[in-house]
Amino acid sequence: MDMTEKKISEKLIYDGRIIHLYVDEIELPNGKPAMREYIRHQGAVCVVPVTEDGKVIVVDQFRYPFGRVTTEIPAGKIDPGEDPETAARRELSEETGIEDGELTFIGEFYSSPAILTEIIYMYTVKNFTRGELHTDPDEFVEVREIPLDELVEDILAGRIKDSKTQAAVLKTAMLRSSEA
Repeated sequence: MDMTEKKISEKLIYDGRIIHLYVDEIELPNGKPAMREYIRHQGAVCVVPVTEDGKVIVVDQFRYPFGRVTTEIPAGKIDPGEDPETAARRELSEETGIEDGELTFIGEFYSSPAILTEIIYMYTVKNFTRGELHTDPDEFVEVREIPLDELVEDILAGRIKDSKTQAAVLKTAMLRSSEA
């Protein structure tokens, strides 16, 4: 069965710095018209930094839409013209001071495929060195280390709400257990 929806027209509603809101007129697979509202986003990266003693470096930061501090793995948007690996290394350095290290790609994550084109490229990093943070002027983070097993427990108990952190940490834990 062909489930492809065909674009008839596209209208840009809002053209922001990070997001671009569109309303498209489409044709459904059955030939009927419909509308689709969605946000285009240039993509992002997230990284699970695992220390030699099995701790994950996380960042706590205030998330305005939710009005609360969340615990997350280091992450950020990909700059125009930047490849995901370069973005991952840049975000690690900015948010945690991590330099160098063995960066491993572990997959792509669609954060909200019904309304958002964002693809988050997930990585792990090990055998790294740590230096000074150099966050963006509008970014305030607190860096902590949490044992991987404890972080998995926090995710399963619902204490970690961030979806990219959940996906990347659980995937990292599964990959590490299959290596053992």
